[in-house]
Amino acid sequence: MTSVVAQFPEFRDRCVLVTGGGSGIGAAIVEGFARQGAKVSFIDIAEAESRELAMRLSRDSEHPVHFFKADLRNIGAIRQTVDAVVAQSGPITVLVNNAAWDDRHEFDTVTEEYWDNNQATNLRHVFFTAQAVAPSMRAAGGGAIINMSSIAFLLNMPEFPAYSTAKAAVIGLTKSLAGKLGPDNIRVNCILPGMIVTERQMKLWLTEEGIAQTIKRQCLKKVLHGDAIVGPCLFLASDCAAAVTAQSLIVDGGIF
Repeated sequence: MTSVVAQFPEFRDRCVLVTGGGSGIGAAIVEGFARQGAKVSFIDIAEAESRELAMRLSRDSEHPVHFFKADLRNIGAIRQTVDAVVAQSGPITVLVNNAAWDDRHEFDTVTEEYWDNNQATNLRHVFFTAQAVAPSMRAAGGGAIINMSSIAFLLNMPEFPAYSTAKAAVIGLTKSLAGKLGPDNIRVNCILPGMIVTERQMKLWLTEEGIAQTIKRQCLKKVLHGDAIVGPCLFLASDCAAAVTAQSLIVDGGIF
């Protein structure tokens, strides 16, 4: 459950779309917007946990939370899903491009196929989902897009060069989209999470020792979970940030 308590009345009854919303940070963001009274839809490829999340949140939300299964590497599926969301819930005014795949990979074993698939999973869909949603936002008179990057490319981390490349590129894409879409009153910003401890991270990569070492480098000596990203995301999408665009916000507990 998200711990965010701030209320943003402007989100009530507005259509919000989140990619990769079935678990981790994405699930926290979906819940955060649902608790604001928004009409939230999310895209994910993992069906079982996504359906469970949608059912759980729908029980306590003003509007049903809708899950759409789609592979974001398929651009046609992105466009079809966006059309379905608009037909069901109205014009999309908030898009959170959260979906990513932080797979670890060795420099010497990366193939052309692996590289292309990694970029399709972590970068390409960010552009094409924004492209698909933009007409809906223009029709609504404006909107907000929040892209999810990562601090990984800032830390010289050797474990995932393809992922780090994609996350660095998300910032450049954010600034370009902000310039293109600003005249349509569409704001585009970016969030760079630090070490966000999720169930998947604990299962695959993180150890208690590794978490403790990262916390030592943080100004804030605490474990960060998905709800740490919800408040910044709500702010950037809200009227409070009406003059904020082309910006990148680091949320990592103050790593030094």
